[in-house]
Amino acid sequence: MKTYAYAAPSGDQPLAPFSFERRAPRDNDVAIDILFCGVCHSDLHTARAEWGGSQFPCVPGHEIVGRVTAVGAKVGKFKVGQLVGVGCMVDSCQVCQSCQEGLENYCDEGFTGTYNGRDRQTGGNTYGGYSDKIVVREEFVLRLPEGLDPAAAAPLLCAGITTYSPLAHWKVKPGQKVGVVGLGGLGHMAVKIAKAMGADVTLFTTSPGKEADARRLGADRVVISKNAQQMKSVAGSLDFLLNTVAAPLDLDPYLNALKRDGVLTLVGAPAEPHQITGFGGMIFRRRTLAGSLIGGIKETQEMLDFCAEHGIVSDIEVIAIKDINTAYDRMQKGDVKYRFVIDMQSLKDEVAKAA
Repeated sequence: MKTYAYAAPSGDQPLAPFSFERRAPRDNDVAIDILFCGVCHSDLHTARAEWGGSQFPCVPGHEIVGRVTAVGAKVGKFKVGQLVGVGCMVDSCQVCQSCQEGLENYCDEGFTGTYNGRDRQTGGNTYGGYSDKIVVREEFVLRLPEGLDPAAAAPLLCAGITTYSPLAHWKVKPGQKVGVVGLGGLGHMAVKIAKAMGADVTLFTTSPGKEADARRLGADRVVISKNAQQMKSVAGSLDFLLNTVAAPLDLDPYLNALKRDGVLTLVGAPAEPHQITGFGGMIFRRRTLAGSLIGGIKETQEMLDFCAEHGIVSDIEVIAIKDINTAYDRMQKGDVKYRFVIDMQSLKDEVAKAA
């Protein structure tokens, strides 16, 4: 299947038009015409080879919403014309304990990333959602609930599940006090989801100018983390704290914000290590420092249904594919509220003009 895309030829070159062949649908495959694709910070890191391990050419994109165009003979859950989503993974071993428990994201062999992953069938590189179509095995396709705007729902496939999963795993419930560190693509989703779960939400930010937006999104209070007095005022008050910032932090003040048995969970992956010295505060208050990685397919569908029930989508800015390099530069400066989403019709229009 001839496929058109934008790809990074190398880590130091801008994304540019690219074409390649997708496989024809196999018996358990779903072919999807991509309508929208969110732009995740992971896309930028991978395209610019900032994390190491990037394979080029690289077609990023793992926040995909599209419409089914064909299904394999053994596909039973999806039909042509249906709106669906594809997130951060397109395959896993399917036999290890994690996969059997619906936690493919923790597959013992490692899940296959939607892009920059090793295709289990061919051994080649996987290409993601900055393209006009994709073919994915049925088990990794998600049903998009009615009522969700397709463009604004696209970031739920990464930013949504990355924040929903730890909140659900540690059983956040009504009346609990939950903190969120950072108000970016992940943080703004965490605030919305935690609030919908019934929590009392505190947003930690270094930017006083974000207070009004944080409250609009659902935060009950805003703490400026550079202000020692404000940080001291919330000491010992939180049941759960989610750090969404992909930058190294001094974790001690955040751990001190937890109650006894409180949990601080990391979902951001900084290039440098976090700092932590106050182990006594963990030991004498039985506090936990934990991590979390996206979510399994079952949980991701649960998240989509939860968001549909509560009217939650991402705050987005829709862009044309030709503006992706500018979007990367803006994203690196924090100049987006809060997620770029590519309208893939813009790619189809480019291809039609060139034909």
